[in-house]
Amino acid sequence: MNMRLAGFRDSLPPRALVIGAATAVVVAALTALSAPAPADDDEALKAGEVSHSKNVNRVGHVPKRSPLSDFNSDIAFHGDYAYGGNYSGFTIFDIAKPRKPQIVSQVLCPGGQGDVSVSPDGNLLFLSVDYERTNNTCNSESASPTDERVWEGMRIFDISDPSAPEYVGAVRTSCGSHTHTMIPDDAGESIYLYVSSYGPSKGFTNCKPPHDSISVIDVPLDDPGSASVVSTPRLFPGGGGPGTSGCHDITAYPDRNIAAGACMGDGILMNIADPVHPKVIDRIQDENFAFYHSATFSNHATKVVFTDELGGGGAPVCNEETGPKHGADAIYDVTGAGKKRELAFRSYFKIPRYQQDTENCVAHNGALIPVKGRDVMVQSWYQGGVSIWDFTDSSKPREIGYWERGPISDDTLEVGGSWSAYYYNGYVYSSDITEGLDVLNVRGLRSAKRVEWDVFNGQTQYQYPE
Repeated sequence: MNMRLAGFRDSLPPRALVIGAATAVVVAALTALSAPAPADDDEALKAGEVSHSKNVNRVGHVPKRSPLSDFNSDIAFHGDYAYGGNYSGFTIFDIAKPRKPQIVSQVLCPGGQGDVSVSPDGNLLFLSVDYERTNNTCNSESASPTDERVWEGMRIFDISDPSAPEYVGAVRTSCGSHTHTMIPDDAGESIYLYVSSYGPSKGFTNCKPPHDSISVIDVPLDDPGSASVVSTPRLFPGGGGPGTSGCHDITAYPDRNIAAGACMGDGILMNIADPVHPKVIDRIQDENFAFYHSATFSNHATKVVFTDELGGGGAPVCNEETGPKHGADAIYDVTGAGKKRELAFRSYFKIPRYQQDTENCVAHNGALIPVKGRDVMVQSWYQGGVSIWDFTDSSKPREIGYWERGPISDDTLEVGGSWSAYYYNGYVYSSDITEGLDVLNVRGLRSAKRVEWDVFNGQTQYQYPE
């Protein structure tokens, strides 16, 4: 969610933390003793609380629980575990039985956004901090952006024991970390994190203009506590598009040495053969886009889907007045080869159902479903729910399934809905901002069921077999 742009950043109440991360884990783990709420789409459907296509239904649910009462955000996966980000920390879920997910532990560590990723071996979790804090620990407090002691950036946790995560280090980055992208090095000795952030101001201590770069963090796997920034590549040395002052998110495809950046007023294609020094090879701007938010490659990296987070995630733009080309996805073919690759626009996609004006709804986080011979994606649309859509023909995308709750309120606009939706080993997992974790079953995509991942981070793509 685009907190800086939407103006939520200063309106949210300050967060005070009085217990450390280790204590929070012990306290929160006790909640796992209670059973998850039942997932009964049929009853919810009768009550008018849920609508869905015939091929999609909810089969599991875990409601959000104290002490993580803030917004839920992104999700990552490793083995039988899902890791749910929250503006105040993260939750680890046991999903060995996807229809009966259970909370294993929770870490209370406030910092805003809470974008998460997990290392390929499942031992490390990375957590983005986008709000100014008094220091880098979980015991920090909110700070003014003009305070000299202000800290924001990346926190690193050891999650080798999912029931007792341990804080192992942190790295300060310019303008903090709104999101980040994990890229393993070829030697298996380090992990690189591409840190995206934006929103500079001359008066800010840690976020001054011009902010035309990302931060690249090197995390040595044998000593993650010594992680540090090793480069700050400038992506827009001549200035970006209107309003561009950093990137919101980057999706990397390491096997293809390519990445796509969603950078406010610009969409970019990068060569990441040298991951410490990525190079921009093409840049696009779309007059119908308000804010380049995220990107997804097709399996063979011949296409890129960019999302437009019109209204910063807090506005109702899935309506007739806004239309089909704003707050939507834009599909591009990748033409050419090597350093001569370019992005060629083909079409827009937006969910084909109008939402109420009390529902924040816009294109948000999603990723591919590994369907043989087709390009199929699952995607969150906040209160527009979860959409499954096919862009095999990049000029004629079409929705093939969906699941959504009704509005939080029929009278007032309240921010909520699905933040991230990803397919992982047979099921779609959706992180709902206010409601918790939903598990969805999608029928009719049999080939996807045969693809098993050991690890899944939405912004780090790997080619699946076809």
